Amino acid sequence: MRKRLAFVGLIAVGVLCSASAHAQKAVVGGWGPRVGFSSGPDQIIFGGQLIIGEIAPNLTFDPNLDLGLGDDATVIGLNFHLHHHFAVARSQWRPYVGAGAGINFVQLDRPPGFSDESETDVGGNLIVGAGVPTSSGNRFFSELKLGLGDTADMKLLVGWNFKI
Repeated sequence: MRKRLAFVGLIAVGVLCSASAHAQKAVVGGWGPRVGFSSGPDQIIFGGQLIIGEIAPNLTFDPNLDLGLGDDATVIGLNFHLHHHFAVARSQWRPYVGAGAGINFVQLDRPPGFSDESETDVGGNLIVGAGVPTSSGNRFFSELKLGLGDTADMKLLVGWNFKI
């Protein structure tokens, strides 16, 4: 079941990104892994993201797929975010703020004798983060996401974006 959900999620991200890139005539700017933790539920997060930029001046579309493990639950999150990037004088760091919506597929692990449960939840995110180029021309970023609705209360993530 989890493998099917992950596979369907990856296909959905690919299709949506292709359609958005074609419709917006945007260029896929990067892709990469992300790792971090969340609170509410308390989980370790692994995932990946794409950067489709710039769909407008300083505005990127950043869909991502997260896998959360821990706190007697497994969460697969498919998120669709917009990030607005700011230039900082005499600095390579590019802070950003963003917002978006997500769909979470949750598998709750119950104790023996009780049936496991699954649910699908929808929620929103408010995002603040910053990225900086690495010596190889890729980008490192850190990000704080605050959840709205049926999603993790807070996520703190770091990741790398490789040029495409």
